[in-house]
Amino acid sequence: MAIPLSYNLRNLWTRRLTTLLTVSGMALVVFVFASILMLAKGLQKTLVETGSFDNVVVTRKGSTSEVMSGVDREQAAVVETDPEIALGPNGQRLLAKEVVVLINLPKRESNEPSNVIIRGIGESSLLLRPQAKLVEGRLPRMGAREVIAGSSIARRFQGIGLNQSLCCGMRDWRIVGIFDAGNTGFNSEIWGDADQLMQAFRRNAFSSIMFKLRDPSKFLAVKSRLESDPRLTLQAKRETQYYSEQSEMMAKFLRILGLSLTTIFSLGAMIGAMITMYSAVGNRTAEIGTLRALGFQRGNILVAFLLEALFLGTFGGLAGLFFASFLQFFTISTLNFQTFSELAFSFSLTFDTIYQAMAFSLIMGLVGGVFPAIKAARMNIVEALRAG
Repeated sequence: MAIPLSYNLRNLWTRRLTTLLTVSGMALVVFVFASILMLAKGLQKTLVETGSFDNVVVTRKGSTSEVMSGVDREQAAVVETDPEIALGPNGQRLLAKEVVVLINLPKRESNEPSNVIIRGIGESSLLLRPQAKLVEGRLPRMGAREVIAGSSIARRFQGIGLNQSLCCGMRDWRIVGIFDAGNTGFNSEIWGDADQLMQAFRRNAFSSIMFKLRDPSKFLAVKSRLESDPRLTLQAKRETQYYSEQSEMMAKFLRILGLSLTTIFSLGAMIGAMITMYSAVGNRTAEIGTLRALGFQRGNILVAFLLEALFLGTFGGLAGLFFASFLQFFTISTLNFQTFSELAFSFSLTFDTIYQAMAFSLIMGLVGGVFPAIKAARMNIVEALRAG
C-alpha cells in the first residue's frame, strides 16, 4: 500500500516557513531560466515573423546579411527578368532592389548612440511587406529626400518624429511618416528611396533584391537557376529562412548565457531543497519508524519523501513561471550580432518554455530530495522508534 498524498502535503504545510524559503529559491532559478528562454524565443519570433514564405531574398554569395552584401546593377537586371516573379495589381513586377546602411542615432533615455538600419526601398517594397502599415503622416515620394520611421525607432531614438529632420549621408531627410510593422524587425528600421540613399552614401551596388514568387512551390527551381547562372555571384533564400538565420547567433548566445546562469543558481536551490528534506527526515524519525511498524515498506518511504521534493519543485516552477509571464508586457532592445544594428523585441512565453522550465524545476526538486529520501528509507524500525 502507498502513503496518501495528503500526508506529504500536510507535512509541507507544517513546515511552511522552510517550504516557502525553498520554493522561493527554486522560483527564482526558474524565473531566470524561463526569462532567458523567453528572450531567445522573442528574438527568434520577431525575426522569423519579419519574413514572408512567398518572398525571396537575393544577396551576394557567401554574405550572412544584407549589411555585408553587394549586388551590382548588371546582376540586378538579370535577376529582374526571372519568369517566376509575381505581378502586382497594376501588372508591375513585385521586385524591389534595396540598399541597407547603418547610421548612428542617440537614444532618448540614455543619450547613448546606437546603430540603426536605414533601408533604401523601391516602389514595390511596401507591396512585398503588407505587415507594414502607415500610422502617421504619409509615404515618402520616390526621388525625394523623405523617409518613414518604424514605430519602435520613433519611440526609442531622439529626433525621430513626424516632420522632423534626420541628418545622415551629408544630407537632411524629412521624416514624413511613422509606420508600424507589428512584431517584426522592420519596426526597428527607417525607410527611404533607394536611389537617393545610394547617392547620399556613395553606394554603387544594392544590398539585396527581394521579390515575390508567382508560385511559392517553384522556389527551388528559382534558387537553382539564379545560383547556377554564370553571370551571377548570388545566393537566394526564402525570406523566412533568411531572417531565421539572422536570429541564430544571438539566440544561441542567450541560451548559453541562460544555461550558465541557471546552472550556478540551481546549485544553490538544490542545496536548499536538500537541507529542507534532511531537516524533515531528522524531525520525523519517530514518524518514519511508526510508518514502518504499520507495514509500509522502504520503497513507500522513499517514494513519499521524493514526492515531497517534487512538490517543492512543482510549486517553485509554477511560481517562477507566473512571475516570468509578466515579462511579455515588456519590450527590450539589443544589438543584433548579424547586422550590428539595434533590434527591439518582446519576451515570448511558449509551450516549449513552460515544459522546459517545469522539467528543470522538477529535476532540481528530485536531485535535492533523493539523498534525504534514501536516508529515510534506510532507517531501522527499532532505532527510529527509539530515537523518537
